[in-house]
Amino acid sequence: MEVLRYGTVTLIGFVATVLATRTMIPILKKKQFGQFIREEGPKAHLSKAGTPTMGGIAIIFGITVAVIGSSFITGQASPDKTAILLSMFAFGMIGFIDDYNKISKKQNEGLTPKQKMLLQILFGLALAVFMTFREGTEVFIPFAKIYVDFGWFYIPFIVFTEVAMANAVNLTDGLDGLASSTTAIVAITFSIIGLTIIPGGDEAMSAAGFAILGASLGFLVFNRYPAKIFMGDTGSMALGGVLSATAIVGNMEWILPITGLIFVIEALSVIIQVMYFKKTGGKRIFRMAPIHHHFELGGWTEVKIVTVFCVFTAVCCVIAILSVM
Repeated sequence: MEVLRYGTVTLIGFVATVLATRTMIPILKKKQFGQFIREEGPKAHLSKAGTPTMGGIAIIFGITVAVIGSSFITGQASPDKTAILLSMFAFGMIGFIDDYNKISKKQNEGLTPKQKMLLQILFGLALAVFMTFREGTEVFIPFAKIYVDFGWFYIPFIVFTEVAMANAVNLTDGLDGLASSTTAIVAITFSIIGLTIIPGGDEAMSAAGFAILGASLGFLVFNRYPAKIFMGDTGSMALGGVLSATAIVGNMEWILPITGLIFVIEALSVIIQVMYFKKTGGKRIFRMAPIHHHFELGGWTEVKIVTVFCVFTAVCCVIAILSVM
């Protein structure tokens, strides 16, 4: 029965996102809401210029419909689900503003880093305060399999978790189908943990995971290589926000860097590259950062990179499941 219920949630997310994306593509083309490619990026990506972007709106729509639908299917509506959706909306809004500014200015620049960070911290703080009053300040520690009370450190910890994940997923979204496929794998892992491993189960975590899975796969129909549409910052920021919020409501914050290790590596590759570049006066460790571009410039095709990254993510997710069993 549970499989049927949550399978339906996934199907709703999938169908809603497919229909929304299919509807959006011609509209975005007509309005010339096309992607602008960084001049310093891989030259092979210049051919992608003009591909419709801001497809993340469809992902947000699909997840929203599926999460709301889950409340009717399982008969369980909760403030946790509302918190998850609001987190997605908040970070998606940051991405939307950024995307819109890029399109209106006809260049690959949107919000300033300071503007983004301020908004992210504010929205992360809102979730942190909500969870403090809702669930307390205990956090589950994988492998040790114990709950630890973070006390006053809980709020800055949650803020960091949300901000870090949103930016990490955003940096990962650089190849056709990369962010959507890896997100789908992480999402199904959240669902498994919430449904079968957490004592008593966590319905909100499970439902959100299945909703994210369905929406990610639905968008992948059009986002796989060669992509007919990009999710833009609207989608990648929203996915980062909703993934982190889903783990947070289940008190499973520490499985994020395990299941989403590929996101962490992508973000660290940028940080390492920038720091090394500044310290050495122009030298680089990677051919290009984020690291998926390093492999791309090394001769790997986009399909190969996405496949390898997905397999790596799947292995990490198996480890994450074992760490909490």
